[in-house]
Amino acid sequence: MAAKLPIISGIQQIGIGNTSVYDTWDWYRKNLGMDLPVFDEAAEAALMLPYTDGEPRSRHAILALNMMGGGGAEIWQYTSRVGQAPAFDIQMGDLGINIAKFKSINISKSHSALSQNNPCTEISSYLKDRKHFFTKDPFGNTIEIVESDNWFQKKISHTGGVYGAIIGVTDMNKSMNFYRDILGYDFVLEDMEKSYPDFIAGGHNKYRSVTLTHAAPRKGAFSKLLGKSEIELVQCLDRTPNKVFENRMWGDLGYIHLCFDISGMDQLREKCKNYGCPFTVDSGDFDMGEAGGQFAYIEDPDGTLIEFVETHKVPILKKFNWYLHLKNRNPEKSLPRWMLRAMGLNRKKD
Repeated sequence: MAAKLPIISGIQQIGIGNTSVYDTWDWYRKNLGMDLPVFDEAAEAALMLPYTDGEPRSRHAILALNMMGGGGAEIWQYTSRVGQAPAFDIQMGDLGINIAKFKSINISKSHSALSQNNPCTEISSYLKDRKHFFTKDPFGNTIEIVESDNWFQKKISHTGGVYGAIIGVTDMNKSMNFYRDILGYDFVLEDMEKSYPDFIAGGHNKYRSVTLTHAAPRKGAFSKLLGKSEIELVQCLDRTPNKVFENRMWGDLGYIHLCFDISGMDQLREKCKNYGCPFTVDSGDFDMGEAGGQFAYIEDPDGTLIEFVETHKVPILKKFNWYLHLKNRNPEKSLPRWMLRAMGLNRKKD
């Protein structure tokens, strides 16, 4: 039986705009175990014209993974201009990605390690039976560390990769429908009114917070590595939110997009068009040297950028020129664990 397309395998990465790609990666590598570079490439972003003032822009990007499992971090720096910070302090509930979620296998160990050199809240209860805390990277981005029992491998780091994001919205019900119908977040973990710690700008305001996950395990080549994920939508109830990227370009400082690994780009293009969120960027085939495939972008109901990547080629062992070609595989089937683990031989170590 032919696979039913499109298939979303999980969160592939969250984009993090910065002004120093190697300094930023160094922090995420040492503090959050993001030490596997899938690609490290300087090139021109020629296809993002709707979000780069109509001009191609040069950039340097590193996609880094954590072999414990979870999504990656795409560390992204403009080289043809200086990345711009927002003209205002981003507050919880502003429209866009507010906070990246990373998962922890040992929340106490993660807190002890991160609090040595980084500001952190205390550990507190999360979704009734789990624990979490918030921290900040040195570049102004707020991060939530979330307790998880969903792992590809263990005993590498105290944290895994990206587990999801907190995203500001204006119409909760409309956004819930979008994240369910397009991205498969069909199960509500929590729906409540609450505030957040003062550690987070605007945390004292009142919010409706809805945390979503997917009821069924993801399918696809990288589904075992990317694992389970969750999206927390927050709607501010007592102030009018700003747009995180108001008067700025895609790729400027902060969390720039949330990217999903998919199979079936043609089917997804039609699905999004019929839903009323057509592709705003559509790459066709691309080759980044060390990785290749197709990518596309849509906007959620408030303009937050969602990227889709259909991977056609990915490095397994670079030094032996071993690349995996995915076009002719069963798109529902995960890659063997031994093959995914082999990617870990490319990890950067001190």
